[in-house]
Amino acid sequence: MEVCLFCLYALILLPGIAASMHQVKAFLNHTAYLSCYFPNSQKADIRDLRVFWQKGDVEVVHEVYYGQEIHDNINPKYINRTKMDMDKWTLQLLNAGIVDEGQYMCIIQHRDNGPPKLIHHSRCLLHIIANYSRPEIAWLHIGELKPSEYLNLSCSSSGGYPEPEQMTWLISYKNQTCSPRGHTDVSQDAITKLYNVTSKLNIPVPTNTPTNISCLLHLGEQLGSLVSVPLGIEIQGEETEQVKTNFFGPLIAVVILITFLLGFVILKKKRNISSTNQNLVPKTIELY
Repeated sequence: MEVCLFCLYALILLPGIAASMHQVKAFLNHTAYLSCYFPNSQKADIRDLRVFWQKGDVEVVHEVYYGQEIHDNINPKYINRTKMDMDKWTLQLLNAGIVDEGQYMCIIQHRDNGPPKLIHHSRCLLHIIANYSRPEIAWLHIGELKPSEYLNLSCSSSGGYPEPEQMTWLISYKNQTCSPRGHTDVSQDAITKLYNVTSKLNIPVPTNTPTNISCLLHLGEQLGSLVSVPLGIEIQGEETEQVKTNFFGPLIAVVILITFLLGFVILKKKRNISSTNQNLVPKTIELY
C-alpha cells in the first residue's frame, strides 16, 4: 500500500507526464496482455528501474524492483497470475475473469542519486469478452399452422459478455425485407456474470410466398453481430385453395363431357358403318 501511495503522490507532483488510455480486449479465462507502451528511448537498464502495475488506485497487480519481481505489496488475488515480459514491457494477466475488467496503470521510476524519478506512466482499460452462442429460432406454436393464425417464434442466445445492444428480427419475401419488433429479455447470471438473451416474435402467418425469417444479435460496433440459421416458411392461403377448387371442378366436368361426346360419336360412327355394310351384301335371286 505504501508503494502504491508513493506512486500516486509522484504522479501528482509531475502532472506534465501524459497518461494516455489504451483499450485492451481479452477473452474470458484466457490471458490478457497489458502493455506499458514504454519506448525506453534512453535504453535504461531494468536493474535501475522500478515498475509497478496497479488496478485503480489501491490494488497492486505486479511489481519489479530494480530487476527483481517482488510480491510483498501485491494484492492476493493476483498472486501467481501475472508475468512480466521485460523485453516487450508487457504484463500477462493469466485466466482473466470478468472481475478483472477495469483500468490498469503502468508506472515506471528510474533510480537516481536522490529519490526515484517518475519517467513513464500509461493507462489501459481492460475489456473481457465471452462469445455468445449462435442465436437459435424455436417454434412456440403447437399443431399445424393455418393461414388465419399467428406465428409465434422465439430466438435465444446465451453465455456471452458484455451485455448485447439488442436483438432484432429480419423477414425476407418477394425480394423485400422488413424488421418487425420483438419483445427482448436480457438476464445476467448471478454467479458467472454472463448474459442470456431471448426475443419473441408474434406476426400473422405469411402465406402464398416463400418466406425466410432470421434473428440477429447485435454486440456493438467493434464486436459485430451474430445471425441465426434462417427459418423457411411456405404456407398456402385459403384463397389459393379455393382457387384450386374452383379451377379443377369445372375442368373435371369438361373432361367428363368431352369423354361422353367422344364416346357418343364413336358409337354413332360404328352404327353407320354397320348399316352401310348391310346394304352392300348382294341379294339372292330365285328363278322359277
